[in-house]
Amino acid sequence: MAKPPFLVFIMAGGSGERFWPMSRKAKPKQLLKLVSPHTLLEETVRRLRPLARKPADLLILTNHAQISGVRKALPTFPKSSLIPEPAKRDTAPAAALATALAIRRHPEAILALLPADAVIGKSPIYRAQLAAGARAAQATSSFVTLGIKPSHPATGFGYLHLGAKTLPKIKGGPFHKVRRFVEKPSLSKAKKYCRSGQYAWNAGIYLWKASTFLAEARRQQPKLARFIERFPKRGSGPSVEAYVKREFPKLPKISVDYAIMEGAKSVLALKAIFPWDDVGSWSALPAHLPTDKKGNTFRGSVVAIDSQNSLALAEGGRTVALLGTKDLVVVDTPDALLVCPKDRVQEVKKLMSLLPRDVI
Repeated sequence: MAKPPFLVFIMAGGSGERFWPMSRKAKPKQLLKLVSPHTLLEETVRRLRPLARKPADLLILTNHAQISGVRKALPTFPKSSLIPEPAKRDTAPAAALATALAIRRHPEAILALLPADAVIGKSPIYRAQLAAGARAAQATSSFVTLGIKPSHPATGFGYLHLGAKTLPKIKGGPFHKVRRFVEKPSLSKAKKYCRSGQYAWNAGIYLWKASTFLAEARRQQPKLARFIERFPKRGSGPSVEAYVKREFPKLPKISVDYAIMEGAKSVLALKAIFPWDDVGSWSALPAHLPTDKKGNTFRGSVVAIDSQNSLALAEGGRTVALLGTKDLVVVDTPDALLVCPKDRVQEVKKLMSLLPRDVI
């Protein structure tokens, strides 16, 4: 049998509600040009493409509502490597679908599953660490994740409690055993985690051997296991598209962390040594865009007097004028305008139930 391939799956189906009004159902966060002339998805593909030995080894999981936006952002990306999910079912079903597609290629295939919407620097180091994780996943029956060293006591991230070092002989190691996954903590706990040096942010970047995932799914999530086991084999009658359309919406709506990782027999973490930011809300943008002496970040036609620490994006073809503002976020688009205090940007998604359908 041929050597097991290393397949990289990019998850690009999220809604990105915190970036409304630029982000919409058909054009979510990963399809926005937030920090560069390219969309976050384009940046992710460019970063990962050198890892793929052949074009078919890099795939994108998205959903039907966003498939046209993905094709527009990536016009030369192979259509056969764009996998539309027929329903929103969270990351565990996405992981099961990726594993099933990998097993179709090779029963011992190694795969990485990672988000499309993070900002990551030092791409060569990032790729080298993913390759190291793939080696560890192939050599063991462990899941592998990349843990981010906390730069501050964040309460919006999950954490990994790291244990003893292991696998020192694998190139790119050593790795740490993950003692437990920790939910988003209170500020006091987050400060404690940062001081201890034993915790890392969970970036949602995972690698595993296809057979490892299937074994854990059989033990913890039988519905996911059955979906993988009954997946059409190469050369068989049923089409993959028809099977996914029929069976994927039946899968439980649950994250891969809850469904598999937290209860897995072995999870290893590699400490990331590249810059990482999940860019989770509007307040994250100033770190990646030019900022003036008063802490303001402006893009487009913006004029300001006596304004401090404000973010203003003029994306609607109009001029945005600020007078005496402080710690304010203003995002203007052709059909909607957001104005809110900087310290409440995490709550933007609360507006979704109140907004007219044509601007969501």
